[in-house]
Amino acid sequence: MAARQDNPAPARGNSRAARAPAAPPCAMVIFGAAGDLTKRLVVPALYNLVSAQRLPAGFQLVGVDRAAKTAEQWQKDLGDAMQGFAAKGGGEFNADHIDARAWQWLTSRMTYLQGDLTNPDIYERIGQHLAGLEKSAGTGGNHLFYLAVADRFFGPVVAALGAAGLVTETDDKWRRVVIEKPFGHDLASAKALNAAILKTLDERQIYRMDHFLGKETVQNIMALRFANGLFEPLWNRQHIDHVQITAAETVGVEHRGRFYEITGAMRDMVPNHIFQLLAMTAMEPPISFDADAVRDKKAEVIEAIRPVTPQRTLRDAVRGQYDAGTVLGQPVRAYRQEPDVAPGSTTETFIAWRLQIDNWRWAGVPFYLRTGKYLKQRWTEIAIRFHQAPFTLFRGTNVERMNPNWMILRIQPDEGIALEFAAKRPGPTVTLDNVRMDFGYKSYFDMAPNTGYETLLYDCMMGDATLFQRADNIEAGWAAVQPILDAWANRPPGEFPNYAAGSSGPAAADELLARDGRAWRLLD
Repeated sequence: MAARQDNPAPARGNSRAARAPAAPPCAMVIFGAAGDLTKRLVVPALYNLVSAQRLPAGFQLVGVDRAAKTAEQWQKDLGDAMQGFAAKGGGEFNADHIDARAWQWLTSRMTYLQGDLTNPDIYERIGQHLAGLEKSAGTGGNHLFYLAVADRFFGPVVAALGAAGLVTETDDKWRRVVIEKPFGHDLASAKALNAAILKTLDERQIYRMDHFLGKETVQNIMALRFANGLFEPLWNRQHIDHVQITAAETVGVEHRGRFYEITGAMRDMVPNHIFQLLAMTAMEPPISFDADAVRDKKAEVIEAIRPVTPQRTLRDAVRGQYDAGTVLGQPVRAYRQEPDVAPGSTTETFIAWRLQIDNWRWAGVPFYLRTGKYLKQRWTEIAIRFHQAPFTLFRGTNVERMNPNWMILRIQPDEGIALEFAAKRPGPTVTLDNVRMDFGYKSYFDMAPNTGYETLLYDCMMGDATLFQRADNIEAGWAAVQPILDAWANRPPGEFPNYAAGSSGPAAADELLARDGRAWRLLD
């Protein structure tokens, strides 16, 4: 309890969240401490954990980067960024102000080491620094290493940590490593990276980060399905017509042209973010909330995705690239005009895919996935369309067609769950209209600011790997998309660019569903 009292800021959120214990004492080392990810998401999430009283008195944050900074300069740079996020709003960090006491609590525990990650000397210095913090700050000898660096460093940094003895667990002192995406660029590289890091770490020490899984609505999918007798009996091919998963962005590639040119929308979003939403939606009930029990079921779903042939790829997978247009009222340039992008680039900024899951629950139910940049709205949702009711009863009435029933799981920006169904319009004749029941998290719960990383960082410190991908899950995801990547690599995309920025994507994506007599939900 002493650790809780030492934290200066009151807890927010509902009462159950406030009762969550503080994490155990530990030192968190961020490789890439001066980078954008640390500034935009990791440190804001740690600040929010301070406000929620989830960090212990024995917490220390060590930044490691090539940038020549002092600890004071690092703290100031981060503080200025946090103030800017709070003033501008609209980003992942959505606090309206910075609490001075909570920020001082965190910065008083921040130190910085400058060094080259390819030089063994920096790891020796890290080891000495951590040993000093264990004695002076009471970190308990527990270490969490966060790799907020380019993916080419993942394997070498883990190997260097192993060579320096920094990830060897002794005397109940834990050592864990968080690895950001991209975890590989294709199936072969993902397998190679898994093999490389597993030479140094046990699987239980590896936390492969996907911040989508930190969203409350994503976590609530299992509660919605498995804690409510109303929904789970309907969650199968007998009742569900199809499922749409959308992750639409209103940003372009910004200053990541060099990265995006070798990545594209499929690699950037589908094997990780989109497939995690798919797995949570389609998985079988686990026997418990034990991490491996949940991850077993998620892996089974991805492994059950029907393999695609080159011929089916050209029919069932659509790629697009944005042209110049207007997004949220502002003119924007075409992808090929972005910095560090080739003038004739064939990299996709949009994908749509019709896939099938070959198991007993989902046989014959199509899943439609789409994600893209510079679209009409920033919108991430899982939309479940139920089979329509028979029309016979309504013959001879004013009802021209049966309205579809939908369950909408909104991930961002307005987290919540909605049900759409038919109701009789008031009047002397039978006329149906669509109505909507809507649950919004913000209107029902007192929600603390959240970037999506808070839960995940806290789980890392607590040793709960439920929301993190295992090696087999990663490889199953890449195995599912690899035939599409191969087919696209061997065939030009046709006319690029093929959708205007600010639209809902290319016409071919609409045709993908139209062939099945269906249509995408509107992005509005």
